[in-house]
Amino acid sequence: MTAAGVVNPPVELRAARPARPALGRARGLAVGWRTVLLHVVLVAIAGFAVAPLLWMVSASLMPSGAATTYPPPLIPHPLTWVHYHELFSRLDVARELRNSAVIAALITASSLLCNSMAGYAFAKFQFPGRDRLFRLVLLGLFIPPQVAMLPLFILLRQLHLVNSYAGVVLPSMATVFGIFLMRQYVLGIPDELVDAARVDGAGEFRIYWSVILPLCAPVLVTLAVFVFMSSWNDFMWPLIVLTDSAKYTLPVGLANLSGEHVKDTELMMAAAVVTLLPVLLLFISLQRFYIRGITMGGVKG
Repeated sequence: MTAAGVVNPPVELRAARPARPALGRARGLAVGWRTVLLHVVLVAIAGFAVAPLLWMVSASLMPSGAATTYPPPLIPHPLTWVHYHELFSRLDVARELRNSAVIAALITASSLLCNSMAGYAFAKFQFPGRDRLFRLVLLGLFIPPQVAMLPLFILLRQLHLVNSYAGVVLPSMATVFGIFLMRQYVLGIPDELVDAARVDGAGEFRIYWSVILPLCAPVLVTLAVFVFMSSWNDFMWPLIVLTDSAKYTLPVGLANLSGEHVKDTELMMAAAVVTLLPVLLLFISLQRFYIRGITMGGVKG
């Protein structure tokens, strides 16, 4: 014991103390190496995923026949834009691009309106059989879309909507997934907000438009990305409904184009880039809202 009355620790304990910082550094190095290895693996997976897209862009800028040589070049030499010029001048892809944009925009806008209204009703309205009806709606997730194509086409033919934009848009105005996603998100909105608006004399549509929709902005963006991508890339239903080539969407027009120019790989790659670019730009610009809506909509309710 020292003069101050403090007991000195044993010599063995004093000798063992420096091992603790060393052990902490060893654990920190191990965690650091695991993090580095994880990032290396993720970068490698991302590289494998992006490589075909990069080669597609590269092939679209190559001269005719260069992409089919062996081994195929990775970088276009010489670089040429002739295939893109041919798409928009001789093959009139601009018309099909415009048709796809109009149809995708109409489907997205109508889908956001119908799905959000249905989701709000299932989440906040109290009516007999609400939960049973919602479970019945969810059964539609187990029905393949191809099963409903024939009866739906017959119905549209009786309504004289075949070969029209309305025939393509109407079946996609409301989807089971969209109703489910909106309901799950609206369930997380406090009932007190809706009750307060009703006490203030607001009608149901005013509550939906002024209270619910602004709070649902993240999930609406998520649903918009889903619906736009699905309608933009849809091939089967426009092929069935549209019979006039002047109304063809981009996937249908490119399918016919590939049949006529099956050996022109560079032209097909340019057409694929034109098809992919709008959706890719949309996803990149709305990625932050998209991920937020997915995570919040998945945990609520």
